[in-house]
Amino acid sequence: MRDVVVVGSVNADLVVGVERRPAPGETVLGSDLATHPGGKGANQAVAAARLGGRVGLVGRVGDDGHGELLRGALTADGVDLAHLATTLGVPTGVALITVGPDGDNSIIVSPGANARLGPDDVEGAGAMIEGASVVSFQLEVPLPAVEAAAGIAARAGGRVVLNLSPPVPVPDELLALCDPLVVNEHEAAFLLGGEGDAGRMAAALIGAGPRSAVVTLGADGVVVADGQGTTAVPSPRAEAVDTTGAGDAFTAALCLRLARGDSLRDAARYAARVGAAAVRRPGAQSSYPAPDELPGA
Repeated sequence: MRDVVVVGSVNADLVVGVERRPAPGETVLGSDLATHPGGKGANQAVAAARLGGRVGLVGRVGDDGHGELLRGALTADGVDLAHLATTLGVPTGVALITVGPDGDNSIIVSPGANARLGPDDVEGAGAMIEGASVVSFQLEVPLPAVEAAAGIAARAGGRVVLNLSPPVPVPDELLALCDPLVVNEHEAAFLLGGEGDAGRMAAALIGAGPRSAVVTLGADGVVVADGQGTTAVPSPRAEAVDTTGAGDAFTAALCLRLARGDSLRDAARYAARVGAAAVRRPGAQSSYPAPDELPGA
């Protein structure tokens, strides 16, 4: 049995700090290159495990040095890697990240082995997925794998949490399984076809199909929507050093608290504290807190 099983991407994050991002055709100097374990799937698995969760991961890496680095990092945090496969002759996924002086980041992802994750991998991990209280998904891996795993989880009575990142069109049948759908403002606008007030967008997302929705607003907290209405949840104050992976930390904490029986609103309050803690240190997984490192509510 697992609290959370994550079906998603495993990347090496190649990070450079810059004073400003270059305009088209322009070159700027940056900091020394830093390589960190990353990928939205791996990030969520590590964040949940570091908070004390029993976590499994379904994904793919390449047969290269980055793949070895990522396996070692995930193992060190106690993530079950029985269904992390190695794709021969294909590079591990890589994220190219620039971080500005305000801590905000820009990211380009080369999927590599992540793009080879398919329904067959999911079927092979069926027992792990069926035994999870919550199964978490993102969209850095092919949609057929996500759909197959969500179907297995739902049929087994597990809770399906989808982080619509990066935003791509998804079938109504998948949205209908989401409880909740987790999006930021830009992803919500993509799904709804336009921007608006966060509370209204959260309510409108319910009309698009998911059973519940969470709209994340960075330092401004989150808005939760379900059949009981919408609720704004503030985020603790935190001085942002690097926002890379903070959204993954939030989603992981949300999934873990839902797996342990919290209401969606209580889970979101806890997750906001975890997300705030994650921006205070550089990197993604390197910034994720243990429970005793969380800021106050």
